[in-house]
Amino acid sequence: MAGDYQRGEMDISEQTATFEGFGQFTKWGSLALAVLLLTITLWFCTSAGFIGGLIPGVVLAVLGVVFLREKPAEAH
Repeated sequence: MAGDYQRGEMDISEQTATFEGFGQFTKWGSLALAVLLLTITLWFCTSAGFIGGLIPGVVLAVLGVVFLREKPAEAH
């Protein structure tokens, strides 16, 4: 039975998709958590108020999306 194994012949598409999905979830989830923490910290723990917390949160979200989005593959 162990002799039936041939290295490199197994379909790993599901494992690859799971790995890619986990990476994407981690990346975007971390951004969402950072935006939430920044916004509520400025809102409740400083005298900035709601707008003073919301504006930096929106700026962080926009910058995060710009820098974390997938770059298009170069065609040669």
